[in-house]
Amino acid sequence: MEIRKHAEQTPFTTKDGSTIRSLLDLSNAPVRNQSLAEATLLPGAETERHYHRLSEEFYYLLEGRGRMEIDGLETDVEPGDAILIPPGAWHQIRATEAMRFLCCCAPPYAHGDTYFA
Repeated sequence: MEIRKHAEQTPFTTKDGSTIRSLLDLSNAPVRNQSLAEATLLPGAETERHYHRLSEEFYYLLEGRGRMEIDGLETDVEPGDAILIPPGAWHQIRATEAMRFLCCCAPPYAHGDTYFA
């Protein structure tokens, strides 16, 4: 059985600029096919526009509001929204309020699979 406590996972800043707390991923569990992390952005902050060649990604908003862009299409997002980011899709999220959301990646998130313009 693998259980990780939120408070015991150390936050870090990813290549795209968001603050991440890995909940279950290659760094802390015998994960094979996916990863789960919590991301936070302060009001006015945004991730750097990027894509992942391999990983399909889901965002699930827990708190705050913002603006999501995927391949040039933008929409407002709020708590309860689940967002699909296909592999190869350019994306960026911007917080209009302090934001907290879950990031699920399959295959697991890897810095080496994050690409910028």
